[in-house]
Amino acid sequence: MSTTVILISITVVISFYTFNKQELLGRLMMSPHLIRTKGQYYRFITSGFIHKDHMHLLWNMFSFYFFGTAVEGDFGSVFGESGRYYFIILYLSAIVVSDVPTYLKERNNAGYHALGASGGVGSVIFVFIILQPLQSICLYIAFCMPGFLFGAGYMAYTYYQGKKSKDNINHDAHLYGALYGLLFCAMVYPSSLLLFYQQVKYWVVSF
Repeated sequence: MSTTVILISITVVISFYTFNKQELLGRLMMSPHLIRTKGQYYRFITSGFIHKDHMHLLWNMFSFYFFGTAVEGDFGSVFGESGRYYFIILYLSAIVVSDVPTYLKERNNAGYHALGASGGVGSVIFVFIILQPLQSICLYIAFCMPGFLFGAGYMAYTYYQGKKSKDNINHDAHLYGALYGLLFCAMVYPSSLLLFYQQVKYWVVSF
């Protein structure tokens, strides 16, 4: 069984278990104020395994499955047997790191809470784009574009959603997760950035 499927299974089980348990959900959500005042640092990771509702869960896990299995395969090609561990580190660390800017921004706001695997999923999507920038990504099946163009639109959309949304979904984490994915590639596979540039340059010249 792939690592992506295992992580999805764990997330689905925990999310379904907490859907109708508001008290438990509250103890697991991202709460910068409680992290600062109570030292509840575990929220950085637990908030990535719970979701607001079925559609929130479906959207994140649907995206994670398709991009995650692709990145997992790419990591296997680049790092061999160690690829699985690089993938796990990417996903889990992205959940934590992508919440740090939100923590710094909202740490004095007792009313702020957020949840979802946004940071981890965002990082995986962006790593996919770095590794396969010309691979087509389709919206609603019919509207397809090269990955690097999708990535630009993705960044703009998540930034906009983060500014306007008040639904307890940490949309900012998609943005920061994507940026972390770029940083992760730069750290563990530096030549990926040069390959990304060369492929995009070739596409532009050919276009």
